[in-house]
Amino acid sequence: MLSDIEIAQSVTPRRITEIARAAGIPEEYLEQYGGSKAKVDYNLLRDKPREAGKLVLVTAINPTPAGEGKTTTTVGLADAMRRIGKNALVALREPSLGPVFGIKGGAAGGGYAQVIPMEDINLHFTGDFHAIGAANNLLAAMIDNHIKQGNALGFDVRKIAWKRVVDMNDRQLRSIVDGLGGPAHGVPREDGFDITVASEVMAVFCLATDVSDLKSRLARIVVGYTAADTPITAGELHAEGAMCALLKDALKPNLVQTLEGTPAFVHGGPFANIAHGCNSLISTRMALALGDYCVTEAGFGADLGAEKFLDIKCRLAGLAPDAVVVVATVRALKNHGGVAKADLGEENLDALKAGLPNLLQHVENITQVYHLPCVVAINRFPTDTEAELALVEETCKELGVNVALSEVWARGGAGGTALAEEVVRLCEQPNDFDFCYEGGAPVEEALGSIAARVYRADGVEFTPAAAKQLARLKAQGFDGMPVCMAKTQYSFSDDPKRLGAPRGFTITVRNLRVAAGAGFVVALTGDIMTMPGLPKHPAAERIDVDETGRITGLF
Repeated sequence: MLSDIEIAQSVTPRRITEIARAAGIPEEYLEQYGGSKAKVDYNLLRDKPREAGKLVLVTAINPTPAGEGKTTTTVGLADAMRRIGKNALVALREPSLGPVFGIKGGAAGGGYAQVIPMEDINLHFTGDFHAIGAANNLLAAMIDNHIKQGNALGFDVRKIAWKRVVDMNDRQLRSIVDGLGGPAHGVPREDGFDITVASEVMAVFCLATDVSDLKSRLARIVVGYTAADTPITAGELHAEGAMCALLKDALKPNLVQTLEGTPAFVHGGPFANIAHGCNSLISTRMALALGDYCVTEAGFGADLGAEKFLDIKCRLAGLAPDAVVVVATVRALKNHGGVAKADLGEENLDALKAGLPNLLQHVENITQVYHLPCVVAINRFPTDTEAELALVEETCKELGVNVALSEVWARGGAGGTALAEEVVRLCEQPNDFDFCYEGGAPVEEALGSIAARVYRADGVEFTPAAAKQLARLKAQGFDGMPVCMAKTQYSFSDDPKRLGAPRGFTITVRNLRVAAGAGFVVALTGDIMTMPGLPKHPAAERIDVDETGRITGLF
């Protein structure tokens, strides 16, 4: 059996100019990066406005070691929609080097439902992440330089809220002391690094509507506080202009293609467990303007990515999805039902019944909390039995939701036509899309709504430190923003070991951070980290390149 990278390397990509023509992008707006990828000038949206197409969100159950295939389904669905005669485009996130070299490996889809060139997309691509990291770290350097040069703004060095970033899983950098070596080398203080995708610059980048909005958002970033708890912003350091200069080209969406030649935008990449988990708003709007259907995805399970896509991105951008796809596998559901990974290939209807509540809760959230039409896509594996597949279909139909088998990993778009037809049908239905909580709701009310309505928790508890932070952000006028939950992706709860659809738990908020530029408040729960670490045997150990430059082991 060919690996994902071998499948990707077996296909000769079409020229990116050909893909651009198929997408309706005029040549003067295309900036080529070699023959198979390009950036598209965001001024296309202003200069040639078009009616927006239908918006399709692909999400999933809580992830397991068995895999779900959300990105694979997203890519295969778009290919399948074009096979049935629909003008569909894809809008995805860029992969972070952290997971690429850590646990997951590459993140460009899989099998015969991939975006290419997958090696470029998974590695340096067009340099967007480098630009975001540079902008973040420029701001960090300007903060410490300001303090060294007299600290006119009155930074309390114990209350600096801005960290440096690197796009790599490196636990050694979580907590450091810097500025050592005497007065010429800065002011000694405790510091730390986040992974680039957790930077507020990434969130701002993905929510900005244009360059002017990007600059305004960058200026609003709170970087620290005075001894009297007065916020200090990047704008007060006059950093936003230089940061925006580093980001102006990165802000242009990246155009690539699927293995079947479907135009695909891959742009921006915040994680959904520590950030808002959606691709850039500009690329989503560009895909909506160029196609009759935009198929996009949000990270991890629907309790994280979909919740933030709907409550943050759609709220701030004025978007409204037309249909939602919830991806699941029989194997993953059996894992939620207590079966070890090694035994998932054996038929086990009892375990499947025990794991199905995880899928059903996600489906109920989409249909009953957000009032959106939904279809369940079962990403089929060869070990799935007819009895297992029938059980999933019968159970979902009890909620009034159809199930479509997806075989896009093995067959590309041809394996997703049934799913595509159901999605098209759902998009023609009217819906009463609503949010989980009201706009302008107090932070604790928004937290409570997410916990109760999406997670089914009994309530929210604040640690003493978080309670003080809540009082401070209220006093500083930051109450009423949407909430970005930082929570484990493996469970509806904040405990990664509680699989399925747990009940009888509370969500513990241990830290609250204001992301004024992005326009939301980040609530860190459980043991979630904004700088991951590498596993015992990272994927990096299996990645290599031969004398011809051909990469192997990427996925």
